[in-house]
Amino acid sequence: YASSRWCLNELVEILECKNRKTGQIVLPVFYDIDPSDVRKQTGSFVKAFDKHEVCFKEKVKEWRKALEEAGNLSGWNLSDIENG
Repeated sequence: YASSRWCLNELVEILECKNRKTGQIVLPVFYDIDPSDVRKQTGSFVKAFDKHEVCFKEKVKEWRKALEEAGNLSGWNLSDIENG
């Protein structure tokens, strides 16, 4: 997820829509990842962001903020469920 600029930009847009107070609800699905890795951008996020920071320094700040916010949302954590 973190290696895709498109996915990260979509996440930013989703959270902007949620924060406009239009009554939209965001329910993240944490599939095969711990929400704290999303919130803190650890694990697989480290390598992806190292690559992004070379070319997209300003966007990376926005993406990091969005991932932190998404990691703090209540959602479904499917890491512990067998067969997804």
